[in-house]
Amino acid sequence: MKVFGPKQVWFITGSQDLYGPKVLEEVAKDSQQIVAGFNQSSTISAEIVYQPTVKSPKEIHAVCQLANRDENCIGVIMWMHTFSPAKMWIAGLNELKKPFMHLHTQFNAGLPWADINMNYMNTHQSAHGDREFGYIGTRMRKERKVVVGHWQKQDVQLQIDDWCRAAAGWHESQNLKVARFGDNMRQVAVTEGDKVAAQIQFGYEVHAHGLGELSEAVNSVTHAEVSAQLDLYATEYAVADDLFRDDHKLKMLNNEARLELGMERFLVAGGFGAFTNCFENLTGLSGLPGLATQRLMSKGYGYGGEGDWKTSAMVRIMKVMSAGREGGTSFMEDYTYNFGATDQALGAHMLEVCPSIAAAKPELDVHLHTIGMRCDVARLLFKGKPGAAINVSPIDLGNRFRIIVNEVDAVNPPAETPNLPVASALWEPRPNLSVAAAAWIHAGGAHHTAYSQALTVDNIADFAEMAGVELTVIDADTRIRQFKNELRQNAAYYGLAQGL
Repeated sequence: MKVFGPKQVWFITGSQDLYGPKVLEEVAKDSQQIVAGFNQSSTISAEIVYQPTVKSPKEIHAVCQLANRDENCIGVIMWMHTFSPAKMWIAGLNELKKPFMHLHTQFNAGLPWADINMNYMNTHQSAHGDREFGYIGTRMRKERKVVVGHWQKQDVQLQIDDWCRAAAGWHESQNLKVARFGDNMRQVAVTEGDKVAAQIQFGYEVHAHGLGELSEAVNSVTHAEVSAQLDLYATEYAVADDLFRDDHKLKMLNNEARLELGMERFLVAGGFGAFTNCFENLTGLSGLPGLATQRLMSKGYGYGGEGDWKTSAMVRIMKVMSAGREGGTSFMEDYTYNFGATDQALGAHMLEVCPSIAAAKPELDVHLHTIGMRCDVARLLFKGKPGAAINVSPIDLGNRFRIIVNEVDAVNPPAETPNLPVASALWEPRPNLSVAAAAWIHAGGAHHTAYSQALTVDNIADFAEMAGVELTVIDADTRIRQFKNELRQNAAYYGLAQGL
């Protein structure tokens, strides 16, 4: 079984009855072999499911309806082995609600020069069959990914996998529930937004719950459950020398274990995949959850600080998309800069950075938390793993949503930080901090991000297309003048696309 479990991508091949049964038998055989090859490939993360060749408007319409109804179908790959007149696809494409990818390939890589005849040409004519299909997709203004090349090539399969992962993320977005414990941080603009518009655009639901509800779940955790959780902590982390001997620190660790178990109990019972909290809303809790939030993120939950439900949802979606890949995904914040020979950004948060991005085994300790509620809180301390990464920020512009991505390179810190009591990651934005930060600010990017070393811009681009939202990328080629023009052009395009 592939990494997305029972979730599947359907493979639909287009043809027509014109060619007769012998050609159609070969079309079916070739399609089945392609699907088998994809499922045997370690590059493609989702199970690909063969569907019988469609040859008429009725068959096309029927398979698109079936895809819509199948809960395990997260998307569709379409390929025209022969010529498939595109008017046949209109009703089906109008009906299709799942994302689709257009694979422009052919079964054989090379031509049999000595034996090629018109029968071969008629059977293997995706070179113009896919162009006919491509026209109707464009005419109907259907967003889709087009992948071109022989199906056995590594780069083709990598593009297919990128899209499959985005389809898994889109499926998660359609079914995700975000729990908000408390409200947004007061007076902060970017963490606010239109939750109804977000549900219409992305599918996910955002539900507010009072701290009293969460406190009940936390207080229901037993001493035996807390004790077992402490034993687990001792095996998974490098524990500070005096943590289990110091009565005060041990009490703070007990608080965190109870918070983790209580929050998870609440999230599971409510079917939530992501959550937010805020240091200004902690009534009834022992403190702002630190270790508890870090561990819940490491289990796959999305998180956003200060009530940031958009970033919380994005973290969860990206965690789903990155299943089975090396590298982690975390809630993050650009906290402070290191200006020098190469300008750098130090990312962190008050407590909540996911250990999935750690370079080494995290250390568990207790330190003073001074914002919102002044108290000692247990947390994991570590430095982020070096390597390529992306920072992703979904924002609400009032009349539409925008997703901003900055490619960055995480690096090892030049010195130790013995007095910094939080997890952190140090990175160098592409093309450099000066251009990247200016572009980020022009685009309206938030101070919170979803940080990932498991995904690339291509994954987020595919997701943004499925969602029908603007994507703005800051990378090694970014130039401020062109970037500002792109933002202006995007504003015009998305404004016109929405209609009056």
